[in-house]
Amino acid sequence: MMGVTTTAPRPLQHGPGYSWTLLWYLLLSLLFAGVMAFATLQPLKVLPRIGLSPGYALVDQDGQRLTSEDLRGKLVLYNFTYTACTQPCPQTGAAMQAIQAQLAEFETLGLPVQLVTIFFDPARDTPEALRLYSQQWKADPTQWRMVTGDPTHLKHVIGGGFGVYYEGSPNGSYMFDPTFALVDGAGILRARYRTAELDTKVVERDLGLIATEVARSQGPMRLAYEAAPLNPSDLDRGSGRGGSPCCSRVWH
Repeated sequence: MMGVTTTAPRPLQHGPGYSWTLLWYLLLSLLFAGVMAFATLQPLKVLPRIGLSPGYALVDQDGQRLTSEDLRGKLVLYNFTYTACTQPCPQTGAAMQAIQAQLAEFETLGLPVQLVTIFFDPARDTPEALRLYSQQWKADPTQWRMVTGDPTHLKHVIGGGFGVYYEGSPNGSYMFDPTFALVDGAGILRARYRTAELDTKVVERDLGLIATEVARSQGPMRLAYEAAPLNPSDLDRGSGRGGSPCCSRVWH
């Protein structure tokens, strides 16, 4: 009877390719760990992503259609009012005018900025009334658009989409919360400023934060921005001066 010869298994042989693959995975792991550590240990200043801004189709002071899609790729600052708003109504036009005057000085790394005022009293906010309002605040139509539309659509956009309260009264006045909303180029609502006296320095800072985020959110740095902690207290940024949000639900 023939004997059976057994041999011990040979140890696995790894060629040079295996070593390079292992090294490559090790480098990727270290890079990922470094990015996450940077995001955790050195929190990046990132504006919160509150949610999608509302889609809309409205008409401006020249009777031209403006949609939310027309503004993709731009940083947009919105405010909300009506043309019959007079003292002591919380007039936000002056704040938008101040922002417009300083836009050229803001560092947005090439990202265009658009100002849009949405009027919620279409019965009186006619194209002619919007043009007069535009002239009153010296609005540059290439930078600052005045728009309005159907009352039901406006309620969905302003109240439901931007979270801004307003309500009309039988005498034609409105009760509303003076609010500004900042939307990024992807159509994401990034900040609400519940105040009639907007601090231009705060807006300049926030525009700069978004511009920097866009510039740096490429490759590995994108992970850091997505992992950066967000502060829920920033969702409504009030006046930007450290105080509580402006509360002005008063009939005007």
